[in-house]
Amino acid sequence: MSLHDDAVLVLKSYEDQDALRRTYLDHLSAHPDGMWKACEAGHVTASALVVDPERGRVLLTLHRKLNMWLQMGGHCEPGDATLGAAALREATEESGIAGLTLLPGGPVRLDRHPIPAPCNWHLDVQYAALAPGGAVEAISEESLDLRWFAYDEVAGVADASVVRLVERTRAAL
Repeated sequence: MSLHDDAVLVLKSYEDQDALRRTYLDHLSAHPDGMWKACEAGHVTASALVVDPERGRVLLTLHRKLNMWLQMGGHCEPGDATLGAAALREATEESGIAGLTLLPGGPVRLDRHPIPAPCNWHLDVQYAALAPGGAVEAISEESLDLRWFAYDEVAGVADASVVRLVERTRAAL
């Protein structure tokens, strides 16, 4: 099964945000290359909020290009077998934490946001990744900083999309 096919199956089984979910499915139907950065009409991305439920906190990255606190995530790569695997790869690379596991049940949220041309849109499929006990983060080249925030601190540092992702993740936990 291709990554494109996996994304279609994931989105068909996602049971929330129906209008946005249909937008993603329509995009993939119209664009066989809709998983890849080269698709100028926009492309599906995969991200994961790294969460430590025992300590009531999330790990955010200060994105190097955007200078914003965000969840880990980014573009799909040809070696990604599934959308979930892409999100887990991105979370592991950007957090430096080995042993992350995705919260069961598939994505917790979808978020479509504009980006500079030539790409135009990110159609982000957002997962939650559980940090193992005693996890130690390590900053990557893609980040200016990496920091744990208590759930109630996120609204003070991040935009509304990240706040909604934290809320949905907490509800899923």
